[in-house]
Amino acid sequence: MKSMTKTISAIAFAAAATVGANAMAGSVANMERERAIMLQTMLDPNMTQEERHSKATLSQKRLIDLERIVLRDKILIGRNTPVVKRVFADYDTSFLIHAAAEKNLSVTDHWFEQLGLSSKSLLAASRRRR
Repeated sequence: MKSMTKTISAIAFAAAATVGANAMAGSVANMERERAIMLQTMLDPNMTQEERHSKATLSQKRLIDLERIVLRDKILIGRNTPVVKRVFADYDTSFLIHAAAEKNLSVTDHWFEQLGLSSKSLLAASRRRR
């Protein structure tokens, strides 16, 4: 009976440790995943403008919350992993919604500005095969 209790306790401890380790990087990973979904939605040529707008608006609302979670995540303080370094070193692309609001730009215009593009240059571009 005692060995069974010890085994169950060991399994529970291992499971809790695994969940804790995954939670450390979870806020950053969730934010980056949602940002990728939003950018994919913004650039999807198969959507109508109304579909794109509604999906991007929903994604932006989620992304605002996720950016706040990462900015306030005390677990990330002092973490020196490459992912955490990159997220905080490149604020304008990592915290896309907040950075766009600070610059009074739409999220799309801010993203294109970070890539070195403008709406005018995109509209003037031609589509062709290489």
